[in-house]
Amino acid sequence: MVRTLATRLAVVATLAGALAACASETPADEAPADAIAEPAVLKERQDNFESIGDAFKAVRGELEKDTPDFGLIAASANDINARAGNIERHFVERTSIDDGFDTEALATVWEKPVEFKAAAQKLLDESADLAAVAASGDKAAVGAQAMAMGGACKDCHDQFRLDDEK
Repeated sequence: MVRTLATRLAVVATLAGALAACASETPADEAPADAIAEPAVLKERQDNFESIGDAFKAVRGELEKDTPDFGLIAASANDINARAGNIERHFVERTSIDDGFDTEALATVWEKPVEFKAAAQKLLDESADLAAVAASGDKAAVGAQAMAMGGACKDCHDQFRLDDEK
């Protein structure tokens, strides 16, 4: 009988511990009022920029070759151009790092909307120019335009993106 009582007490103690652990967790439908759900636009924004980066890597990779595939460069530049057209709509208000989201977007995006719009337009223009110059097959001209497009990215990052490497 002692063994049975000891076993029962051990089970009760285990269940009590489990219940205490569950009680300290907040179910998703009862999250604190101050918790902020991450908007879907953040994933769209991050995916868009990741794809821009991948396309730009493809451009740079082709330019490292003796005989670049200018068709691939033009296609990548067109992809960047199409995605650059999405940038403004991906930056809805209150989705910066300062608003508590897992992003590199600084509040400066919304504090300087005219400058941000100009920076997005610059990428749009430079990527369109890259697609156009790729048709020439002139590696030096394409390389120079790729640098100009990369400069548009850098200028925007310098103003509106968290530099976590400092």
